[in-house]
Amino acid sequence: MASIDTTPQRTHPFNSTLETGIRALVVLEAFHPRRCDLMEMTWLDHLVVHTGDLDGEDVPESLHPDLPNRAGELLVRRQLVERSLRLMQQVHLVEVHETEEGVQFTASEEAPSYLDLLQTPYSMELKRRAGWMAERLAGLTTSQLREIVEATIGRWTAEFRFDEAPNGTPA
Repeated sequence: MASIDTTPQRTHPFNSTLETGIRALVVLEAFHPRRCDLMEMTWLDHLVVHTGDLDGEDVPESLHPDLPNRAGELLVRRQLVERSLRLMQQVHLVEVHETEEGVQFTASEEAPSYLDLLQTPYSMELKRRAGWMAERLAGLTTSQLREIVEATIGRWTAEFRFDEAPNGTPA
């Protein structure tokens, strides 16, 4: 007789690699032709679903709920965004560029055709928010984008730097 596996499955609390990859692709397409590095993509992945964290008159409501314990999100997101970008690269929707500034990502030529197929209400709202963000942020330098991130989600950014500091001490 076969037994049923009751081992709890490990789930990602902040979405799957595929879901995050699709979000990353939506953002990269909206920001095209700008190339974004992993840090920027991590910030943008957070902001595209939490647009309410940004200031302004016409800021769209956040797509995901504003949970009180979001402080650790960027720590979890960085690795997930990296895996998701690699997944999108494997299916030829994201291009990886190795430059003097480091590794950067862009949407491939195939990305618009794929994204046109995404027609669910969630996908349409995600694309709308990514377009809204691109209008406001795509022309900024990384330093300017960092300033916005630190002003809007500074406490999360500070925690995000924790894994970048030597000896595990906060940066």
